[in-house]
Amino acid sequence: MPKLLLFAILGLIVYLLLKRNGRNGGNGGNGGNGGNGHDAQSGRGQRPAAGHVATQQMVACAHCGVYVPETESLSAAGRHYCTESHRKLGVSAVGVTGGTDPR
Repeated sequence: MPKLLLFAILGLIVYLLLKRNGRNGGNGGNGGNGGNGHDAQSGRGQRPAAGHVATQQMVACAHCGVYVPETESLSAAGRHYCTESHRKLGVSAVGVTGGTDPR
């Protein structure tokens, strides 16, 4: 029984250490990078500083209406699409219907 309790305590300590390291990017404090919280080698652990939230413009797919980041969307004829197949469907629908929404 004492061995089981010892393993449980050790497991809890390991869990808490891993959880704490995950919170600060997993680089153990400053990690030799000036303490800015960024891991320059792998690009992981890069959280925006408080008050500096990185946001992306979201756009709706002209075919199905799903919102995707503008940087990941496919554009054609001034419209945004979520996939290549929706872009093709949207372009063909615009050509046939004279630019009305295909829905």
